[in-house]
Amino acid sequence: MTTTLRPPRTEAPARIGFRQRLSRLDQKASPYLYVSPFFILFAVIGLFPLVYTLFVSLHDWDLLKGQGDFVGLENFQAILGDRMFWNSIGNTISIFLLSAIPQLAAALLIAYLLDQGLRAPTFWRMGVLVPYIVTPVAAALIFSSAFNEADGLVNNLLNLVGIPDQEWKHDTFLSHLAIATMVNFRWTGYNALILLAAMQAVPRDLYESAAIDGAGPARRFFSITVPSIRPTLIFVIITATIGGLQIFAEPKLFDPSTAGGIGGSDRQFQTTVLFLWELAFFRRDFGEASAVAWLLFLLIVGFGVVNFLISRRIATGDGPRASRRATRPNRSTRRAQARGGMR
Repeated sequence: MTTTLRPPRTEAPARIGFRQRLSRLDQKASPYLYVSPFFILFAVIGLFPLVYTLFVSLHDWDLLKGQGDFVGLENFQAILGDRMFWNSIGNTISIFLLSAIPQLAAALLIAYLLDQGLRAPTFWRMGVLVPYIVTPVAAALIFSSAFNEADGLVNNLLNLVGIPDQEWKHDTFLSHLAIATMVNFRWTGYNALILLAAMQAVPRDLYESAAIDGAGPARRFFSITVPSIRPTLIFVIITATIGGLQIFAEPKLFDPSTAGGIGGSDRQFQTTVLFLWELAFFRRDFGEASAVAWLLFLLIVGFGVVNFLISRRIATGDGPRASRRATRPNRSTRRAQARGGMR
C-alpha cells in the first residue's frame, strides 16, 4: 500500500485592511509632512528671491522701465571694475572685524560670568538682553549723537583726559570703530545668552573633578567649557558673520547729515549693502544691484566656510576628552602626591 505525500497547505496571506494601510502611510509620510512647512516657506521667501535675483542680474533692468535686454555677465564685469564696490567691500570687512571679534570675546566672557551662580540670575540675563530689544533706529540715533564731532558725549569725555576732539564721522578708521561699537552694543548680550544656554548643558562633575585635580578657572574654561560648547560657538560665529557682512541700518543712520545716506561724505563707511541700495534706488539699476547681491552672497559663503574651519581648529576635541586633559594633575600636584607617597 503506497501513500502519497501531499504538500502542506499554505494559507492565503491575510488581506491588509484600509486602516492598516492608512496607518503605514501615516508612519512613512508624517515626518515629511511635518518638516515640509519649513521647506515650503524657504522656497517661497528664500530660494525664489535668490534665483530671481540671479535672473535680474543677467539683464539690463531699470527700476522704472522694468526688464531690458539680456546682457549676460556684463553687470558682474561692471561691478568688479567699479572702485566704489571694492571700497564698500573693504569698509564692510573692516567694520565686521572690528565688531565680530570683540563681540564674540565679550559674549563668551559674559556668558561665563553668568554661569557662575550669581544672585538673581534672571535679572542679570534680562539685563544683558535689553540692548537687543532697543530698535536699531533708536540705537543708531543715540550713538550718532554720542559720536557727534562738535559736542558729542564721547569727545567731551576724551577732552576730560586731555585728548582733543576726534573726527568720528569723517575719519575712516574712527567711523568704522564707532559703527562697530553700535553693533557690539546691540548684539553682545544676545550672543551671550545663546552661549550661556550651551554652557549650562555642560556636566558639572567635569568642573568638580578638574578643580579637585588642581585645574584653575582659566584652564577649566579653555579645556572644558570652550571644547564642550564648540557646536554652539560655531553657530554664533557663522550667524555673526552673516549679520556683520549684511550690515545696513547702523551705517545708514550714523551720519544723517550726509545727502542720501550713502555712507559718509567720501563714502568712508559705505558698506556693500549701502552700495547695493544706492545702485537700486538712486541709480535705478536693478541689474547691477542684483549682481552686487550675488557677489555679497558668495562673499558671505566664503567667510562662513573660513570661520567654520578656523573655529574647528581652535576648539579641537570634545568635552570628555578635554576634561581628561584638564583633570590631569599638573607638575606641582604630581610632586605633592609623590612626596605624600614617600612618607
